Formats: sequence, C-alpha cells, structure tokens
Amino acid sequence: MRNKLTDELAVCGFNAVAALGERHPEIINRLFLREDRLKNFTKICKQLAERKRPYKLCEDEELERICKSPHHQGVVAMIVEPVVPLLTPEELGAWAEEGETGLLLSPVGNDLNLGAIVRSAAFFNARYIILSGSDGDARLSTAAYRSAEGGMEAVLVRQVHRPVSFVKDASRRLLTIGADHRSRLRIADLPLIVNENRKGREKRPGVLLVMGNEETGLPQAVKEQCRYLLRIPGTGFPESLNVAQAAALLLHAVFEI
Repeated sequence: MRNKLTDELAVCGFNAVAALGERHPEIINRLFLREDRLKNFTKICKQLAERKRPYKLCEDEELERICKSPHHQGVVAMIVEPVVPLLTPEELGAWAEEGETGLLLSPVGNDLNLGAIVRSAAFFNARYIILSGSDGDARLSTAAYRSAEGGMEAVLVRQVHRPVSFVKDASRRLLTIGADHRSRLRIADLPLIVNENRKGREKRPGVLLVMGNEETGLPQAVKEQCRYLLRIPGTGFPESLNVAQAAALLLHAVFEI
C-alpha cells in the first residue's frame, strides 16, 4: 500500500521487515507493530528513536488498516517510496566480470509473481532483477515485498526501457537464456551450454535468464535476441508452469553449475 501524501510504501510481514531492518534501516521512516513483536524489533525501534522517527504499538486491526492487508504478521514498516533506477553500463560490466546471475522479467504481469521470483533469486544467489519499463503490473509494492520474504534486500532491482535492445546488447557479454516451453533444448542441457561458453575462464560466464508472461510467453522479438531458449519438460497439462515456479527451477539449475 502506498501513502500518496507522504510518498511512502508499507512493507509488512515478519521476514520482510526484519531483513529491511538488518540491511537498510535508514530507509525506514515509521514502524508499527504488535506488542508481542517488540522483542524482535528492539534494535530497529532504538535506531528510529535515535533518528527521531516514530514507532507505535498497535493491534491487528490498525496494522491491517495501515498496510491494507491481513497478512502483516504483526509488523509494518513505512519506507521511502522505492524508485527503480536504470541498469548502468558499469553494473552490466560487473555482472559479466563477476560471472553473476540475473533475470529480465519481460513482463511477468503482477506483483506477487515479482515477489516470488525475487525470493528465489535471493535464495539461489542471483544478484540482478531487471524489470521492463513497460510492465506496469509488476511493481515494488507491499505485496511484492511481502511475498519476497526479505529477498528484496539481497538483490539489485533495476529497469530497462527497451528489453529487446537490452538482450541484444547483453548477449555480447552475458549468456542470455530465454524460457520457452516450445524450445528444443531442455533445462537438462544447461550445464553443457554454460560449460561450452566458459571460454577458458575459471568462472562461469555471467548469465541472464529471460522470463516472460505465463499466458503469452516471451515476446518474439525478445526471444530472437536470446542466445539460447530452454524449456522445462513436463506432461504438457497444463501447458506450462507459473512463471515464478519456472524461474525457481532455472535459477536452481544455474546455481548448481
């Protein structure tokens, strides 16, 4: 839930707020929590008091009103409204140099999918989440933070305005792999693909996984710029996995190499 008067966003859920307080306490403006949660967030409350920022003990009803969700788990932090910056050439260079993993979401269509993908990315040590500037439905929202379970604090969320151009440019420096349920290559082929592209390096190449909408898949123009397309084999009924589930399987496969 966004507070348009104060340019703030509500972050709720125990793990989401705990991770926020551990890694980025400076962006917390206000904290609301049940009394039974106070022992878990004493450090954040002290930091807020030092910065002359308020915290307040509340009942569940008030917490639900603040974050517009019953899934607050007894704690809500109000943070500065997140702004997703553009991915810089320097960040792309570091991504390639360090052999990092990232995902381009082009587009994934809703906040819950975004949050679930961020959670998997953090778990499997993927550093970058790249949003398409035209995807107005996948936002850094209260729901995205909650479903990420603290993962937002472990990744860099960036955006690009032209996904087709970005994948084309990234393919010169990264191993770009699109998810496509009609592809000939399968997820089991991923280790061979990565190892063939090591080019004598000790580290594996940086990897960009490109995920599309679960109803329409990747746009054709984006698929054409990926160096490889992979599918996750299954029964075919339903035709494909939820995009967050597919992302988790691909991230695990890259993590294992």
